[in-house]
Amino acid sequence: MPEFLNPFSGVVPRKMTKAELIRAIRLNIAAEHEAVHLYMAHADAVDDALARKVLTDIADEEREHIGEFMELLRRLAPEEAELLEAGRKEVEEMARGAE
Repeated sequence: MPEFLNPFSGVVPRKMTKAELIRAIRLNIAAEHEAVHLYMAHADAVDDALARKVLTDIADEEREHIGEFMELLRRLAPEEAELLEAGRKEVEEMARGAE
C-alpha cells in the first residue's frame, strides 16, 4: 500500500542537520535522474505521439528539478561545486587532446 496514505508518514521526528540535508539532496538528484530514465524509456517504447510528447515533457521537468537541486547543493556545499568544476575541466582537457 502506498505510504502517503498513512497520515503519519510525513511527520518528521526532528530537523535534519546540514550534512543530512546535503545527503538528502544528493539522493533527490539521483531520484530525479532515475525518473528521467524511466519516463524516457516509456516514451521510447510507445507509438502514441501524444503519450510520447507528454512523457518527454515530464522528463524535461525532472531535468529542471535536477538543476534546482544542483544549485541548492552548490549553495549548501560549495566544495561540491569545486569538485564538479574540477571534473568538468578534466573532461575539457581530454576533449582538447582528442581533437
